[in-house]
Amino acid sequence: MSAVSDRLPTFPWDKLEPYKKTAAAHPGGIVDLSVGTPVDPVPDLIQKALAAAADSPGYPTVWGTPELRDALVSWSERRLGARDLTHRNVLPVVGSKELVAWLPTQLGLGPGDKVAYPQLAYPTYEVGARLARAEGVAYDAEVFAAAPAAGLDPEGVRLLWLNSPSNPTGRVLTRAELTRIVAWAREHGILVFSDECYVELGWEADPVSALHPEVNGGSYEGIVTVHSLSKRSNLAGYRAAFLAGDAAVLGELLEIRKHGGMMTSAPTQAAVVAALGDDQHVQEQRARYAARRTRLRAALEAHGFRIEHSEASLYLWASRGESCWDTVAHLAGLGILVAPGDFYGPAGGEFVRVALTATDERVDAAVARLA
Repeated sequence: MSAVSDRLPTFPWDKLEPYKKTAAAHPGGIVDLSVGTPVDPVPDLIQKALAAAADSPGYPTVWGTPELRDALVSWSERRLGARDLTHRNVLPVVGSKELVAWLPTQLGLGPGDKVAYPQLAYPTYEVGARLARAEGVAYDAEVFAAAPAAGLDPEGVRLLWLNSPSNPTGRVLTRAELTRIVAWAREHGILVFSDECYVELGWEADPVSALHPEVNGGSYEGIVTVHSLSKRSNLAGYRAAFLAGDAAVLGELLEIRKHGGMMTSAPTQAAVVAALGDDQHVQEQRARYAARRTRLRAALEAHGFRIEHSEASLYLWASRGESCWDTVAHLAGLGILVAPGDFYGPAGGEFVRVALTATDERVDAAVARLA
């Protein structure tokens, strides 16, 4: 049996520890803008729903309660423009990272199969391919969006990851680009998984879902979207996410996940129902992030940074035209910790990812130091 180190890349965040120590030594304390973990309170109505379901002595089901499936269908139709969804078109999962990491394995992929993902991307797409012993293939997202045939050789590709809005760049695929990609993937029999975890956090663009009928022609065949409540509802600690799309694909995943015991806890299921049924708390959280984004962007640009893309999601994709590690070191000296762009692929070597997930007080501290 091969060692874990032979199968998986080095966990990237371990490389950031020395810079974290430098930032933490700043007299005013660290401003951690490296990891996109929510810091604002869980909305009260969600906490109450969780507490009300706390007396749940029995096993939950992998598919979730009928009330949960109703909520997933209703939200997908209301917020994404999906049409004619049924319970067979949705599936809760135990956080989106778990799904991304184990999806190729659960789909039965292995040696000889290829998993395609953007060159600049969430590292877990590559990890999922490696865990299945499939081959990971990185594509240039901008070239691929403009002309899929020119951006990716379809030979051997079984799974295609899209990510819009993108982590780390914040780039958003247009409706025309998504439509073009879906048609190309169907032509070549490639399953599309569209990671849309930031779809409700568009700033200078209005993200479109692959579930929209103008993208998929009214059919969900070969398309599944991934959604998370971590950012829009501050539920990262609840591990709450779900899939929506092709009923045949989700049916197979449901059976596999039943065998694996991949169940969302009953209290969490109740909390998700409450969260997806309320749009007010999402608008309030969006307003917090928008205000932080405005202040941080202005401060970074005044400090000599160039911001690219970043039209959506919870990050600013920033560069000073130097090695990302030189930028990380420079900001750590100011007590500000950010993520180096090469965590997300070699193409990010001159960028850093700056998260908006810090309290107003810490964002104000970062702005003052940058000035």
